[in-house]
Amino acid sequence: MPGSIQSIERAAALLKLMARTPGGLGVVDAANALGLAKGTTHGILRTLVGVGFVEQDPAGRYRASATLADLAEAGLDANELRSRAVNWADSLASRTGEAVRIATLTEGGVLVVHHVFRPDDSQQEMEVGDVLPAHACALGKVLLASTGTPRGHLVRYTSRTITQPLALRRALTAVREQGWALDVDEHVPGQASIAAPVRDRGGLVVGAIDVHGAVDDLVDPRLRPRAGLVPAVRHAARAISRDLGAESA
Repeated sequence: MPGSIQSIERAAALLKLMARTPGGLGVVDAANALGLAKGTTHGILRTLVGVGFVEQDPAGRYRASATLADLAEAGLDANELRSRAVNWADSLASRTGEAVRIATLTEGGVLVVHHVFRPDDSQQEMEVGDVLPAHACALGKVLLASTGTPRGHLVRYTSRTITQPLALRRALTAVREQGWALDVDEHVPGQASIAAPVRDRGGLVVGAIDVHGAVDDLVDPRLRPRAGLVPAVRHAARAISRDLGAESA
């Protein structure tokens, strides 16, 4: 059976990214979201413009054309993401001793589609179905890093919540560069999380996985992740991505 054609997979990933970003994206933003070189991304975008699948506005931003409006629903089904991630989530919780969540970006925030309890006897509440503020949690930062800063007012939940758009853009740039995100006391006082992106076959970020727990358990006194946690989360994220067909995971 013939192998897949990488350029077509990348074009499909760009189309889905455009469909999920109605405000449009510049070449650099699109390249960062998919982990591609700027030149490669620009070439694919120009080709898509040429065939009428993508439009470029006067400001130079690219967006899906009206003929591809139905691609707005082309994201990975949450149930499929959960089914591919469940074993890796269980393993991550066992290895770290912390709770693990799988989430996707939805209108209005971050939807938790799977939650593995911390493997101890403490009382915990199921978070499946909860919608978290994207700007105030590590899961959200990972997902926003692939789509851009959200528009509108950024609600403050604690004294550490990022509420300035410029500060959030800088934080998302750091997430793209390092490949993982951290939040400490940004949504719920005393809670922290470390998250990494999950990608599909075309390289599009379709979800995120995190470890979540008490601040003292996840970070040291200087608010740096405790040894082993970041590699463990990133390993789980790459494993799920490979199961979804991502070649570079």
